[in-house]
Amino acid sequence: MASLTGTSISMTSFKASLAPGSRISNLKSVSLPVNRKSFTPLRLRQSRFRVSCAAKPETVEKVCEIVKKQLALPDGSAVNGESKFSALGADSLDTVEIVMGLEEEFGISVEEESAQSIATVQDAADLIEKLIENKGA
Repeated sequence: MASLTGTSISMTSFKASLAPGSRISNLKSVSLPVNRKSFTPLRLRQSRFRVSCAAKPETVEKVCEIVKKQLALPDGSAVNGESKFSALGADSLDTVEIVMGLEEEFGISVEEESAQSIATVQDAADLIEKLIENKGA
C-alpha cells in the first residue's frame, strides 16, 4: 500500500495515480480546480477525506441492475452508487457472482485482488471504467 504525508495537495500538481488502498496522511488543505478555475483551498477539519473518480451514470445504472438481478432484489429496491454489497445481503459467493456478471456484461476480466477491493456499486463501476479504458489503450 502506498502512503503519502503532507499538509496540502493541489490536484493540478498531483499527477501520481494512487492505487486502491493508498493513503495520504496529515492533509490539512486541498485545492481542486474545476474547468481550469481555481477556488480557495478547502481546510480539512475531519480526519477522513476521500477523492474518487465517479463513473458514468449509465455504468453505475448497469451495475445496479446486475446487482439487483444477482441478488434477486425486488423491483422497488433502492440500489445506488453508495450501496454496499454486504448491506444488500450479499455474501462472498454472491459477490463473486456479481463480478462474473459484470465481466460478462462489460467484456472485461477482473483480477482477484481488484475484485476483493469492491465493496460498493460505485467501486465496481469505477473499476469497470478503468478496465475498459486500459483495454482500449
